[in-house]
Amino acid sequence: MAEPKKILLVDDSPTVLLMERLLLQDGPYELLSVTSGQEALETALSARPDVILMDVVMPGMDGFEVCRRLRAEEATRATPIILVTTRGGPEHIEQGYESGCSDYVTKPFDGNELRAKIEGLLGH
Repeated sequence: MAEPKKILLVDDSPTVLLMERLLLQDGPYELLSVTSGQEALETALSARPDVILMDVVMPGMDGFEVCRRLRAEEATRATPIILVTTRGGPEHIEQGYESGCSDYVTKPFDGNELRAKIEGLLGH
């Protein structure tokens, strides 16, 4: 059996992290959760997740900045990042893709859509 794919969940809201965990807990995934941009950077570089779900609005470093920094690192340059955020305006979506995200989902998210995007990025 293949090793479970690692998914890093990044959100400063315990509620959102719980919703993401509930959505993905049945899948063949190892779920890691962090609550800040700084932790996201450190965990992504040390744990090397297969996919990252990232909030944009967080204290300290926002998701756009984390995206840019992860793209600047050799180890995480190609790691798929899905931004999961309340910021759904065209300018935010554009900023997300400019920061290097692989996909963009607005909250409240549709569980089936999010799962499909994750599976697509993992090649399932």
